[in-house]
Amino acid sequence: MPSSAGFTRRQAMTTSAALAVAALSTPSAAQAAARSAGSAASASALDVVADMQPGWNLGNTFEAIGADETAWGNPRVTRAFFRGLKAQGFRSIRIPVTWGQHEGPAPAYTLDPMFLARIKEVVDWALADGFHVLINMHGDAWQWVLNMPAQHDAVLAQYTATWQQIAATFRDESRRLLFESVNEPFFTGSSGDEQNAVLMNELNTTFHSVVRATGGGNADRLLVMPTLGDTPDQAKIDSLLATFAALDDPNLVASVHYYSFWPFSVNLAGYTTFNAATHQDLTDTFDLVHKAFVANGIPAVVGEYGLLGWDSGPGTVEEGETLKYLEYLGHYARYRGLTTMLWDNGSRFNRRTMQWNDPSLYAQIRSSWTGRSGTASTDQLFVPKGRTPADATITLNLNGTRLTRIDVGTRHLIRGVDYTVSGSTLTIAAATLGRLTASQEHGTNAVLSLRFTDGTPWAVNVITYDKPVVTSATGTTDSLVIPTAFNGDKLATMEAVYADGSPAGPQSWTTYKQFNVAFTPDYTAGTITLPTAFFGDVTDGAALTLTFHFWSGTRLTYTLTRSGTAVTGTSA
Repeated sequence: MPSSAGFTRRQAMTTSAALAVAALSTPSAAQAAARSAGSAASASALDVVADMQPGWNLGNTFEAIGADETAWGNPRVTRAFFRGLKAQGFRSIRIPVTWGQHEGPAPAYTLDPMFLARIKEVVDWALADGFHVLINMHGDAWQWVLNMPAQHDAVLAQYTATWQQIAATFRDESRRLLFESVNEPFFTGSSGDEQNAVLMNELNTTFHSVVRATGGGNADRLLVMPTLGDTPDQAKIDSLLATFAALDDPNLVASVHYYSFWPFSVNLAGYTTFNAATHQDLTDTFDLVHKAFVANGIPAVVGEYGLLGWDSGPGTVEEGETLKYLEYLGHYARYRGLTTMLWDNGSRFNRRTMQWNDPSLYAQIRSSWTGRSGTASTDQLFVPKGRTPADATITLNLNGTRLTRIDVGTRHLIRGVDYTVSGSTLTIAAATLGRLTASQEHGTNAVLSLRFTDGTPWAVNVITYDKPVVTSATGTTDSLVIPTAFNGDKLATMEAVYADGSPAGPQSWTTYKQFNVAFTPDYTAGTITLPTAFFGDVTDGAALTLTFHFWSGTRLTYTLTRSGTAVTGTSA
């Protein structure tokens, strides 16, 4: 029977391809393949990708599922928008696109001509304004491409037809337009790593052959190919190197994504700061990508970067810790020759006002494109209300700079009087803190602006606080709202344990719960809320103890008891 015979042939091809990929994916073979591919890579491909730095993502727009590009809350893209973005210093734009919802049925999978024309209009605007532009296949990865293990022929047919139409539409565009095969691909129901590698290789090589076959500007257009999931680990990188070696094309670009060490990125397991482990994860990842690709003449882009916690809610990762992460990321990507593209779903750069929602974040990112900035161990100094302040010390992360002065508003603090510096230790005098907190109002009373010889200033909030107070409360497993007087302090994390000390609640491998998922502070309302996501994994009838860790160093304990759907909370 034809269908059975076709399946058998595909199995045979899959098996032989798996053996080929596996052979090339051993570390020694993969590195040899990279050297071979790298020797053929044209300098122009490296130059083009280098010229794309820095980049930005037009997120939650053309990949949105719904009526049109505004379905996920962002405004319609205009020509004026690109001019506003250009003024921010970006040189490239990644435009994520979900195509499947705009396609007709098999076998043609004809793209809606109006949608295709709209994408071309936006691409042409960006190119005309001098940007490099990268368009991809985005939401399709989790809508239908993931079904490739069980629906191989159907998925490959749609994938091929889609890229044929995209390639034909943009055939004559300038080389500043790049194509990316697929975003963060993964497969449901595969037999494991070996089949995943084979399918990933098949997607990338199909993409390559389809685009190149259309000729014109696509004959040497830069084609961006991701690792499986855009994940930067050794095995997945080795598989992509094998694909590159087999294609032997000097105009290929590797893609990975980086959202930091996961516990830090979402504030879980006690990783509240940009500590040594988080720092090392970034260093190791960028070293790996550089060694595999850039050092062998293959350009590489970090097609998305940021923090996963940005989508969870405000304050998930503390502001100063976020800034230290972004400062180092920009520096180390530059050192390793990686082009970075900021993921922005509309929450970073306001597309209506053309202003940054967090100007400090943008200032830190922009500064990192060209040099380093001084930072510090903290951006918060807590001064107890009603007490005489003591001298406060902060460790400076000079990063090759030197502290030149400290400002408070328009006033310059006096070195040797208001503060002293010894090596990397900054000491703020007790008398200075007393003056700055004279109002005794809870919260930030003053902001110290630390100025260095290079880079953006580092802000330190001088905060007056009292010990926070949590109050007994009752609720249900849908939600327990704990009345909280924060008194100028802010919550860093929360622990949850049973009487025997074992972790309680979700993420049972750690006592420290995920910020803005298992618990959420609201400083305006004066509450800490524990939602269903927390109680779903709490043992019925068991008592547990919460410990709230605040940035001032204060710790408060709170007892919870669940009885069916009823929850009782008691302040210690």
